[in-house]
Amino acid sequence: MKRIALIILGSMLLVLILAGAGTALYVSNALKPVEAGDKEVRIQVEAGLGSGQIANLLERSGLIRDAKVFRYYLIYKKEGGRFQAGEYDMKPGMALDDIIAKLNAGDTVKEELVRVTIPEGLTVPQIADKLAVHPGFDRQAFLDLMSGTELSAVKRIADIPEDARIRYRLEGYLFPETYELKKELTTKDIVMRLTSELERKLGDLPPDWPDKLKERGLTFHQLMTVASMIEREVVLEEERPIVASVIYNRMKIGMKLQIDATVQYALDKPKERLFEKDLLVDSPYNTYKITALPPGPIASPSLSSIRAALYPADTKYMFYVTKYDGAQEHNFAETYDQHLKNISESRKR
Repeated sequence: MKRIALIILGSMLLVLILAGAGTALYVSNALKPVEAGDKEVRIQVEAGLGSGQIANLLERSGLIRDAKVFRYYLIYKKEGGRFQAGEYDMKPGMALDDIIAKLNAGDTVKEELVRVTIPEGLTVPQIADKLAVHPGFDRQAFLDLMSGTELSAVKRIADIPEDARIRYRLEGYLFPETYELKKELTTKDIVMRLTSELERKLGDLPPDWPDKLKERGLTFHQLMTVASMIEREVVLEEERPIVASVIYNRMKIGMKLQIDATVQYALDKPKERLFEKDLLVDSPYNTYKITALPPGPIASPSLSSIRAALYPADTKYMFYVTKYDGAQEHNFAETYDQHLKNISESRKR
């Protein structure tokens, strides 16, 4: 009987050894990379998935051999708690540790973005031309948003006055910048991105800027209107605060601003050179005819022009004229007689 018992016990031990060896062999094989392939497999790891669910996803996608073994491997390695959601491209044949590292790092597929540059000083229609490269952009929907009240709850836009004279309600509120936009964005999404960028850029101004605005007795809309005129009139950075001072000096005494850029905005088609007859155009934007600010911005100003409108130079200048045809610089004058001399000088070139 003892002999039989020993034989049975030995047989059982042999079975256990063989089973253990078989299990070890299976596990060892399951931990090996799958057969390598050149074509990447794209998987989507949804937010909230646990490591076990991700393991099942990897197995279904042919990236690992056995989800259960992979799960135990994660427990052994103390991994799986830092996997990040997103879309991944992985090649069959990757080592398990490389897969784990990729998921931990959130090394997701880079989104295809559309790069759009909106230069300073563009008008709403010109910005529409720039945005036309985006596949989700609808020009008519864009113009409707520019003139409508759909975005009235948005900060800054909410304070735009209800004025029938304003050509485009959101003129000046689309910040000029280089944007990388997701392809799936709608026209409204794009507009929200451009207007939110304005709010973000205002954070780069000195913290006292709202106080300066109140001291000057201007609304934010009026500030943007002044800034837009500076943007369209001035090229040189150092001249922006000086031109701002001319605008405010004229406003202080109720003098017409006579800003050529506002006439350009009033015309159906902007001209390279204005003539006397152009200055007679009947428009609320023609500052040669109105004794006030135009009803709204005439373009999208840069932060530099907004800053100049907030912090103008302290001058007594009332006039300015370009130094000569094609020049970027201006001659400034306190009196009309000096202004006439500057004009004469500019024409000698």
